[in-house]
Amino acid sequence: MSSPSTPVAPPEGRTVVETDVLVVGSGPAGSAAALALATYGVDTLVITKYGRLADTPRAHITNQRTMEVLRDLGVEEEVAAEAAPQELMGNLVYCTSIAGEELGRLHSWGTRPDRLADYTAASPTRICDMPQDLMEPVLLHNAQSRGARVRFDTEYLSLTQDDEGVTVRVRDRVRGDSYDIRARYVVGADGGRSQVAADLDLPLEGRMGVGGSINIVFEADLTHLVADRPSVLYWVLQPGADVGGIGAGLVRMVRPWHRWLIVWGYDIDGPAPDLTEDYALSIVRKLIGDDDVPVRIESSSAWTVNHLYARSYSSGRVFCAGDAVHRHPPSNGLGSNTSIQDSFNLAWKLAAVVKGQAGPGLLDSYSAERAPVGKQIVDRANQSIGDTARIFDALGLLSTEDPDEMVAHMAARKEATPEAEKQRAALREAIAFKDYEFNCHGVELDQRYASGAVVPDGTPPEEPTRDPELYHHPSSRPGAKLPHAWLTTDHRRQVSTLDLVGHGRFTVVTGIGGEGWVSAADAVGAELGLDVGTALVGPGRAHDDLYGDWARLRGVSDGGALLVRPDGYVAARWAEASPDPDAALGAALRTVLDRS
Repeated sequence: MSSPSTPVAPPEGRTVVETDVLVVGSGPAGSAAALALATYGVDTLVITKYGRLADTPRAHITNQRTMEVLRDLGVEEEVAAEAAPQELMGNLVYCTSIAGEELGRLHSWGTRPDRLADYTAASPTRICDMPQDLMEPVLLHNAQSRGARVRFDTEYLSLTQDDEGVTVRVRDRVRGDSYDIRARYVVGADGGRSQVAADLDLPLEGRMGVGGSINIVFEADLTHLVADRPSVLYWVLQPGADVGGIGAGLVRMVRPWHRWLIVWGYDIDGPAPDLTEDYALSIVRKLIGDDDVPVRIESSSAWTVNHLYARSYSSGRVFCAGDAVHRHPPSNGLGSNTSIQDSFNLAWKLAAVVKGQAGPGLLDSYSAERAPVGKQIVDRANQSIGDTARIFDALGLLSTEDPDEMVAHMAARKEATPEAEKQRAALREAIAFKDYEFNCHGVELDQRYASGAVVPDGTPPEEPTRDPELYHHPSSRPGAKLPHAWLTTDHRRQVSTLDLVGHGRFTVVTGIGGEGWVSAADAVGAELGLDVGTALVGPGRAHDDLYGDWARLRGVSDGGALLVRPDGYVAARWAEASPDPDAALGAALRTVLDRS
């Protein structure tokens, strides 16, 4: 690898900084890429045009798959210590104001008792609420402690590629001068207005600016209004208060129960509102509904709702991740999660190629695997916005433009009439349908990959037994994430199957009778220059399946085996013991790593 940040003699006297991987952007995608690459021992440089990390909460929901990624990268406990835990997330409230009348509630983020069992069984981690201004420092500071270098106030200007690498022109925004950074590969994680993606001319579908929104961050102690119904989100419906006459606003908990963020819409076809403190305060007062509560406005900003995704995430030696390639509203809480998972997918592949363990063809699997996920979450998030109309309809808000009539229609649900009974049932059904936004466990956990980095075993995809968006369906089929099951060690300590894999290396998981796979891992690993881990599960071994859950989930016999990639995804599967495990494992690894 090249020496870190060493000036070389450049052509035309231009200063050049060298690195193996340059990451453009320090948001969730960029910081996660830096953390993973540094953890894997790759020389990494991060640049950001800003002078600091995120200064507003922005993204916040951190789902179980992302927590599994952070667990693998060694920062799960640090994130969990700062995040609001799952038990404070679960009462999604619909109301006329925080202090006003409640219209209905939904158990969200897996907190309904039956769903909590699903979430608990699915992963060793727990969903939590970690605002972006707290998440980014954890990711980037840990990346720095592991060797990544960061240059703030450094603006990306342009790039050129050749057969050996990428030359990136940047500008120091403090000094005002420009210089070049020479990298073998570049990760463009520069957000929803990505210049890197634009310069690559990545194929984008959809459109920007389908709606207008305002974020208002404020401090107010609302403990007396919300502590008995803890939640991340409180939806407020106030007919006549702007935005299409319905007046739908969102009050989001940032820190319980004193720091908040309001999302309020505006007409995208008109000018953005003048975000004065008085304007922001008027909206906050409306949505709280109690003028005696002291309020301090921290900040306000306007943004647009987008429905845009890239069909391909890379061109040559440059790869884009995060909002650069999938742009959507915050519905479903999928944005930063998908961004971090993009980078986790890409980082081990870049590390393998940089270290000479894999051919460049491995990098083609990044777009093949992550672009379908990006499209899915962009469509899902935008669909969730549309699904909210069912609630408006049930309340009678769509049949008139008169705010007084809207209020009367909402009040009509309290009457003792057949029509009111139907309205109450319709409202309950409409709120329950928001499960697809706030309990989409399958969308979060069941991303399946098909690419050159997955070796099919000839089995058809399993048919889901429950709604595939709402429910997690564990699978050991190649292209699926390794299922979680609790095992016990020879010291009677519990560990997850996910703890046996990852950490930057391939792992072979087998059972009693699969000792040939263990020997093959050592032999093939030595031949290919890889550290291939092994985990043999069974009585009398280092790990035992005392609950029997792993036997139910593993999809192979005791003598069969799973080859698991560094990102925890199953690369290959053998249902039974092989007469020649060295050949079988070697062929699979060569295929995945483009070493044929």
